[in-house]
Amino acid sequence: MSATSVLSQIDSPIQTIAIPPLLGASVAELTAWVQQQGQPAYRGKQLHDWIYNKGVRSLADVSVFPKQWRAEVADIPIGRSTIHYRSVAPDGTVKYLLQLADGFIIETVGIPTYRRGGEWESGRGGENPKSLERLTVCVSTQVGCPMACDFCATGKGGYKRNLTRHEIVDQVLTVQEDFQQRVSNVVFMGMGEPLLNTDNVLAAIKSLNQDVGIGQRCMTVSTVGIRDRIRQFAQHELQVTLAVSLHAPNQALREKLIPTARAFKIDDLLAECREYVEITGRRVTFEYILLAGVNDLPEHAAELAKRLRGFQTHVNLIPYNPISEVDYKRPNRDRIQAFVKVLKQHHIAVSVRYSRGLEADAACGQLRASKQ
Repeated sequence: MSATSVLSQIDSPIQTIAIPPLLGASVAELTAWVQQQGQPAYRGKQLHDWIYNKGVRSLADVSVFPKQWRAEVADIPIGRSTIHYRSVAPDGTVKYLLQLADGFIIETVGIPTYRRGGEWESGRGGENPKSLERLTVCVSTQVGCPMACDFCATGKGGYKRNLTRHEIVDQVLTVQEDFQQRVSNVVFMGMGEPLLNTDNVLAAIKSLNQDVGIGQRCMTVSTVGIRDRIRQFAQHELQVTLAVSLHAPNQALREKLIPTARAFKIDDLLAECREYVEITGRRVTFEYILLAGVNDLPEHAAELAKRLRGFQTHVNLIPYNPISEVDYKRPNRDRIQAFVKVLKQHHIAVSVRYSRGLEADAACGQLRASKQ
């Protein structure tokens, strides 16, 4: 099956979200719903508080509601998942397998960062929970992924369906409740391709911002690149960071690593990224997984720098995180630093991200519903 036909099957009309499930709905939507149920308008604000601040999972438990009405609406779903499996890495990163209402399982990762002595550090932060200064959630947007990146565990399992608005928001609330800390950052970098589920992703961003209280500048949406979707995403003029998974400096190598890249040539992808910068005024981050002997040579760095010259970008280098299905290797530190040096010589902003949660298979590229 061609890359184009694979994407055409996935790129079907996006699911629309109605109430219920109630999670993901705004105060206005919840107010309209309670009024449809014959309740006074102020019940909408109460319900909003119980869903987003108190984490209620059943309307039967909203004690400020009349007992009779609670009984009448007890079976109406709020839209929360259940934790099917939970694992903790030595650095404090927690991977969750969440079971959805239809039985599918998705992965979510909670990534804590602690401050000690004025410095950001990973780990458990000693015995003082107040030392947790930042809590990032890596959310999934699809059950599985259709992009089939050769180095990624999620793509090996295929694609099942898009996640809905409430299923995306639920992941953040789940991590927040488990850590008993407010989530500060959200990255749409889990299972799935966000721009093949744009409507639900946009709705989730709105809810996370307005209902959960997370700033848009603290959110990152990652995409492999779908034709016209970056341009369309730019039209919403959000303050989120756009991260594009490039992983290669030329079309031939990119197709080997990302088979669906045949449908969207690298020159066209970068042209859309330039449009994104022009429309939003925000720079694009390019994710680049370093694979030893494959795409990590100095000549690859020089070719990448040439392609990115001339517009606001930042390159985020990610040393490969191993999965069992393929034999790629992580480059050593000397090879990584040599790549960084070439980019800096060409005046390309660059950083190296050593992924958290490696031991729990929770790092970048390792997510899969392995306990399905």
